[in-house]
Amino acid sequence: MPAVLLIVLAACLGAVIGILIPRPAYRLSVPPETPWHGASPTGAPISGWFGPARADDGWYGPSTPAVALLTAALTAALAAAAGPVPELGVWMLLAPALVLLGTVDRAVQRLPDVLTLPIAAATAVLLGVAALIPGAKGSWPTALLGGLALGGGYFVLFLINPNGMGFGDVKLAAGLGIALGWYGWGVLLLGAFAGFLYGGVYGVGLMLRGRAGRKTAMPFGPFMAAGALTGVLLGGFGA
Repeated sequence: MPAVLLIVLAACLGAVIGILIPRPAYRLSVPPETPWHGASPTGAPISGWFGPARADDGWYGPSTPAVALLTAALTAALAAAAGPVPELGVWMLLAPALVLLGTVDRAVQRLPDVLTLPIAAATAVLLGVAALIPGAKGSWPTALLGGLALGGGYFVLFLINPNGMGFGDVKLAAGLGIALGWYGWGVLLLGAFAGFLYGGVYGVGLMLRGRAGRKTAMPFGPFMAAGALTGVLLGGFGA
């Protein structure tokens, strides 16, 4: 398949999936131990789990065009980086899942188990399937070890400073480590570092603008996801 066609198809797939993300993102953006949203902010009932964030009384939650555009851009970039390889199918599913997770974390500073645990399990299983198909350019055993390593590293940070690192971050790190480890230890380290770098730059920017202090809490999941996607992109190009 020509590279341009693959990228266009990936972008179209990402856009379609992205349209389905805003509704579950809003429904899952609740505090811990709280049932998901069953109605819009004005009380209009929400039917179903997937689709644009729109009820009878109008739009609510994340912007559907913005989410669809972001997801399309990510899937297109991943297709350009990886090319027509078996693991590309995994990246096409992982990117929208991380957009959903990042949107929820940005809204309520929470990474729910209903997202983090399936992401880790699905990434491990699907990459295992990809490894059995000719043309795969990664290592499944290293991917699993990468999940253990990055999850373990975040767990140590959680034990050191539980107020600064949530346990949801630990669970997300395990899934991201599996994806990064597919391309090797160098990519794993790069993706992990990029996440901290993005978060640090954002935090410093907020402080310089007077919108946050040194102890201000902020969602770290989006930066972890961005760092991991950066690593997967570079790993795909390198492979």
